Amino acid sequence: MDKIIILTGDAAETLEVFYPYQRLREAGYEVHIAAPEKKTLQFVVHDFVDGFDTYTEKLGHTLAADIAFRDVNPADYLAAVVPGGRAPEYIRNDADAQRIVRHFFDTNAPVAALCHGPMLLAAAGVLHGRTSSAYPALQVDVELGGGTFENGGAVVDGNLVSGRAWPDHPEWMREFMKLLDDARVQARPVEAVTTA
Repeated sequence: MDKIIILTGDAAETLEVFYPYQRLREAGYEVHIAAPEKKTLQFVVHDFVDGFDTYTEKLGHTLAADIAFRDVNPADYLAAVVPGGRAPEYIRNDADAQRIVRHFFDTNAPVAALCHGPMLLAAAGVLHGRTSSAYPALQVDVELGGGTFENGGAVVDGNLVSGRAWPDHPEWMREFMKLLDDARVQARPVEAVTTA
């Protein structure tokens, strides 16, 4: 069974972790949650309230991390997902999280990043010359990371699919699933054809 890794941590957006986690499992992938430490993670819920200049935050669900970043061999995984929330603000400083992300870009493997997720991509130095969406307030982060910001729900640039936030889930995940289908086909050895 092909494996996919989700890179996250405490204060990640609940919906942005659980939606890809469950959708990818439904599609037959083995999904591992990676975090700074192997522990139970506390997620949050970001919502939009009329009259607020930014989102609000409440406690969300919890989920156990399967593996610590330092123990991840990214070659074991077909693809990576980087959800948003506040987790990317600090996991972007983790050298192993950066190492993992760079592997997927070096090998042109599928990566899905949502909301604040591109903060980790920028810190890993993989946005140079790339186009990425993100939460609109992070346009400056994408651009300082060397990328071009596009305010879209499913921005595809090669192996990268990015979106603004959880309202983009259907479009974002639809495009990521297309990349995964292609990666699955490419990962399978060509079967020998024999003639009788």
